[in-house]
Amino acid sequence: VRKSMVLLKNGKSMNKPLLPLDKNASKILVAGTHSDNLGYQCGGWTLEWQGLSGNSTIGTTILEAIKLVVSPSTKVVYKKNPDADYVKGQGFSYAIVVVGEPPYAEYFGDNLNLTIPLGGGDTIKNVCGSLKCLVILISGRPLVIKPYLPLVDAFVAAWLPGTEGQGVTDVIFGDYGFQGKLPRTWFKSV
Repeated sequence: VRKSMVLLKNGKSMNKPLLPLDKNASKILVAGTHSDNLGYQCGGWTLEWQGLSGNSTIGTTILEAIKLVVSPSTKVVYKKNPDADYVKGQGFSYAIVVVGEPPYAEYFGDNLNLTIPLGGGDTIKNVCGSLKCLVILISGRPLVIKPYLPLVDAFVAAWLPGTEGQGVTDVIFGDYGFQGKLPRTWFKSV
């Protein structure tokens, strides 16, 4: 998991990187459909042919891994799909938004527009429009991210990390460096 993660963006400018994240932050917002869902982390061809949603196997979700790695004094708030009003004025140090595709295999995953499904784009806009944020994309292929890049401070492709959410947190909190590379340039549009 650690070796496959690809850092796509880190900071709105090269002089102000967001990663590695601060483990001692006072309050962190964790949002997105893929934050607390092992089935989504695993994808298709895993628990079943088309995969499953939910925590129906043994493992660590990304949300659980975040709670394990941050300081005991850090308050971790999870809200799957917060609206923009909820995010403002809550005193969050930063946000981690985990979005992506539902599990699929073969032709069931055909997608002609490759947009981020399950309301992921709205979650990115609602959260990253008001807070410093890291977006983690869980998918088996590149998806359209260009519309969200100006809003986002850091963007990571975590592909399908499976049951080991702690492999994701090992890298975003700086215990290990990013090693993953893209085999080709991420597309600007479909």
